[in-house]
Amino acid sequence: MNDQENGPDETEPAPAASDRAANDSVANDRAANDSSREPKAAETPARASREADLAAALSAAQAQVAEYKDQALRAMAEAENTRRRTQRDRDEAVKHAPAILAKDILVVADNLRRAIEHVPQEALAYDEALANLATGVEMTERLLLTAFEKHAIRQINPIGEKFDSNFHQAMFEVPGTGQPQGTVVQVMEPGYLIHDRLLRPALVGVAKGDAATETPAPVLADDPDDMDFLDEEEPPPNDGLSLDFSSLSDEPQPDAEIPPADEPKS
Repeated sequence: MNDQENGPDETEPAPAASDRAANDSVANDRAANDSSREPKAAETPARASREADLAAALSAAQAQVAEYKDQALRAMAEAENTRRRTQRDRDEAVKHAPAILAKDILVVADNLRRAIEHVPQEALAYDEALANLATGVEMTERLLLTAFEKHAIRQINPIGEKFDSNFHQAMFEVPGTGQPQGTVVQVMEPGYLIHDRLLRPALVGVAKGDAATETPAPVLADDPDDMDFLDEEEPPPNDGLSLDFSSLSDEPQPDAEIPPADEPKS
């Protein structure tokens, strides 16, 4: 009864598990701090050696990265150059593809022109069949040249132009034409170009310079005395012999006195 009246016993509570763990953690921290206060002389060489190894490895890696980057850039540049070169070759091949066929057809165009030029003009007035034939040949030539133009093939007819060895081939010279020397005065076969490339040079005859009409330019002088040098003769070369002819003249010389001979002794 006395115990119930006095109430429950007041006893101290037991420490919790969390408090014990906190105490252990503080003890571990103190031990770590105590160990960190010890001298680190033994760890310094090993740490420096490891840092040097890491720096060397980093430098080697950076050098390798730079080398790989340079190789990649060179490979990309070479690939781009190859692509451009291939594209240029392809464009050139497409542009000049008709050249081989066109070179063989040029003979046909030449024969058509020769046929038209050899038709007698006086016969066209009374021969209707010949006139129709000539008209048909002219239309055929016109259609052929139009087809050439569609493929950028144009004709070279350099009559009256200055001779150019890049596009013309001289076959002969024609004298007495009155044209300056080197002027194309006759075209045997016209030349052809495909785009900017020569397909066939023009076979031409050029004017020959007339030597009779080419006179040398006169020598002009302001003072007539300046022309005296034209009358002077070049002195003969001196070969070591000096002869004096100044005493010779056309005037008669007086007879030289001959000394009397010595009289014979008696």
